Amino acid sequence: MNIVSLIQNEQQLEWRKMLKCVWALSVPAMLSQVTYIVMEYIDAAMVGSLGAAASASIGLVGPLLWFSYGISSAMVQGFSVQVAQFIGAKRMMDSRDTFRQSLIVVTSFAVLFSTIGVIASPHVPELLGATPEIYQGAYEYFLVFMIGMPIIMLRILVTSMLQCSGSIKSVSLFNSIMCVLDILFNFFFIFPTRYIGVGSFELWMPGMGYGVMGAAIGTVMAESVTACILLYLSFVRANYLRQKAGMAWQITKKCLSDACKISAPIAAEQVILSGSHVAMMLLVAPLGTVAIAANSFAITAESLCYMPGMGIAIAAVTLVGQSIGAKKPHFAKGFAKFSVATGMITMGTLGALMYIVAPYVFAFLTPVVEVQQLGTEVLRIELFAEPFFAISIVGAGALRGARDTFFPSLINLASVWGIRMSLAFMLVDKYGLQGIWLAMCIELCVRGMLFLFRIYKQKWNNRGAME
Repeated sequence: MNIVSLIQNEQQLEWRKMLKCVWALSVPAMLSQVTYIVMEYIDAAMVGSLGAAASASIGLVGPLLWFSYGISSAMVQGFSVQVAQFIGAKRMMDSRDTFRQSLIVVTSFAVLFSTIGVIASPHVPELLGATPEIYQGAYEYFLVFMIGMPIIMLRILVTSMLQCSGSIKSVSLFNSIMCVLDILFNFFFIFPTRYIGVGSFELWMPGMGYGVMGAAIGTVMAESVTACILLYLSFVRANYLRQKAGMAWQITKKCLSDACKISAPIAAEQVILSGSHVAMMLLVAPLGTVAIAANSFAITAESLCYMPGMGIAIAAVTLVGQSIGAKKPHFAKGFAKFSVATGMITMGTLGALMYIVAPYVFAFLTPVVEVQQLGTEVLRIELFAEPFFAISIVGAGALRGARDTFFPSLINLASVWGIRMSLAFMLVDKYGLQGIWLAMCIELCVRGMLFLFRIYKQKWNNRGAME
């Protein structure tokens, strides 16, 4: 099914076809996200085998790395939403030109961001409240990621561009390969040279023995290989993106202005969310190494529930953006509704399953019994909010496809800082880590209802279409 052609040429789509389009784009994106989560699980298990301190060192700097990924995604969406709408409007040359400009802007920003991160890296763990036993691991892990940030941002950029052009299957395949590479690289860089028992045989396994730092090196190397492959696909194979000799590599005021209008609220949103994650970590850190590790593993475990929602949100951005570009707001409205419903069903089901299997998941992630018990307890508190979390994730994607980025950012600001952080500050002294996760559950439910109201009231008109 050629979804781009369907949106451009059909005047009416019955609900079955709309749902089929949503699933056609969502399933590959969800599989890619699930594969990525499997990689995170295996990463966490590898590092977890080194002890609670190793896991805590990664968990400590995790919020700042999420901030880095969030800022990268915000910049990318400023250009990728334009590309989706140009494709819907059958403006192929404009989509290719926007892609070239995005490469210039994102690469320049990535180098600057990386430089600042490398300079700041020795001070980051101390500012986050690191104890002496986790300081070195946290510093090395953060430093390696900051060095690799330019290639990571390029991978995020070309991934988003290919997804918005409809090449979700190819992106999902190569992102899955990235996960396999990450596991292989991690085995080599985390652990020292050793013998592994395979039945009655002993297999010699080479390794560098870098520990926590090795996990970061493995991930950055996997990102690098994948970025090179996706760049090749974008430049040579992707119909709406591929480049030809003689095309001008220059930035236009119109493209940059539109990108800023789209990206600025999303970037502000990421600052807000990441700031809350850092503030939350400052609440968690005084609770001790076990609490830090349990919190980190609980976030990793929950990601298996919400990452498929991220995949559906990718489909929503593409479908809504192309519908707006084709000047078919009724398509945009239908795709938004079906995407949100799909997200609620998917994440709600996964949340129910995770509630049952949570003890086994934590047993896989860490051998420390205290971390297993505390992680299971706090995760089960938050899982009740998964359907509402789905509304906020997928709904934000649908709204961004229509270039409505300000209101989702406003919702996140009011909800995260007005509800989550306020409740967490009140509950942490009495209930510890459980109180922090209870605050998170309540806030996600409220945020989901606010997004549902916004989607219901959205006009889905052509005010966001490219001129």
